[in-house]
Amino acid sequence: MELFLNPVDTAVIYSSEEVSGNTMGSKIKIHTVDAFPDLSGADIALIGIEEDRNAYNNTGCSLAPDIIRRQFYRLYYQKTMPQIVDLGNLIIGKHPADTYVALSDILAELISYDIIPVILGGSQDLTYANYLAYEKLNRIVNIVAIDRQFDIGREDKPLFSNAYLNKIILKQPNFLFNYSNIGYQTYFVDPAETELMEKLLFDTCRLGIARKDIVECEPVIRSADILSLDMSALRFADSPGCKNITPNGFSGEEICKIAQLAGINDKLSSFGIYEYNPLCDLADQSAILIAEIIWYFIDGISMRAHDTPDLVKNNFYKYFVSLHDNAYEIVFYKSKDSGLWWMEIPINEAQRSRYKRHYIVPCSLKDYEIACTNEIPDRWLQTYKKIKT
Repeated sequence: MELFLNPVDTAVIYSSEEVSGNTMGSKIKIHTVDAFPDLSGADIALIGIEEDRNAYNNTGCSLAPDIIRRQFYRLYYQKTMPQIVDLGNLIIGKHPADTYVALSDILAELISYDIIPVILGGSQDLTYANYLAYEKLNRIVNIVAIDRQFDIGREDKPLFSNAYLNKIILKQPNFLFNYSNIGYQTYFVDPAETELMEKLLFDTCRLGIARKDIVECEPVIRSADILSLDMSALRFADSPGCKNITPNGFSGEEICKIAQLAGINDKLSSFGIYEYNPLCDLADQSAILIAEIIWYFIDGISMRAHDTPDLVKNNFYKYFVSLHDNAYEIVFYKSKDSGLWWMEIPINEAQRSRYKRHYIVPCSLKDYEIACTNEIPDRWLQTYKKIKT
């Protein structure tokens, strides 16, 4: 792993007198010219990717990693936070495809060690490399993207940061169980793409709905293995550092809350932040916000309750809801600790082996209440169809 990573620039580490005492820069183990950090005991690994050759209208986002680090190192470490290492920046390949392979190898190794990589991009096509890491691990995954659009692209066109999802969907053998988008803006999305998302049984949540009640998006966030954040999903007033930024989007407070919820998610095992372009930033405002996003994500990890329903631990209450004159029965679980809800999708033994991490579906109290009115919750039905097809 070390051979494929450049150490963090000394000037970045010592760029501020604030990097001392209890700041992140003094508490985390950093890859320097003198030493590569010991990964034993590490929970989170930062890794910078200076890659933007497949960026759409955002050349310059390859400069992001070290600018983000300068701001992140100045934030204060909390005693409850897990152990963090900074592995430095990946040595990019001769072609973007080479970068994808190298990155996926490193991510797969980290994930196999139960270390959560936080990817500092670079352009969002790196989400494809993130997915490839799980393919190497033979692990079926859910991707949740915070993005103003779906980035589907066309089968006959090359992979770009705004056209990577089709490459994941069509790749065989396929390890994508579900894709979810939070924060899409309808005027940036072709209606044909919305229809395709519905046909593929993928989850989508418009920006207005997500902003109105982010708690209702929590079950979607809780289902994620991979979280991919496109900084163009934020509004210009809060984060000007992207060529594709627009007036509407998530606020800084909202995106930090989403990052914290993602961190709390026991299932999530990788997080990528993409499309930040220092050439467009104003007074490092976006870099500071990204540093805070990472801080909130780590803070969320420190609050993980590990309360996914477990028969051995008996850490849940179990509810049976019969529908349509006992034609259907849905099993719900409620955590005794956090009060969070899940529901079970009925599967056979063969399916249980393949979908063992996906047939217990995060849901909300609202889903339980819908079932109690003799209606099948959309979230349950959508997952049921996905497993049965």
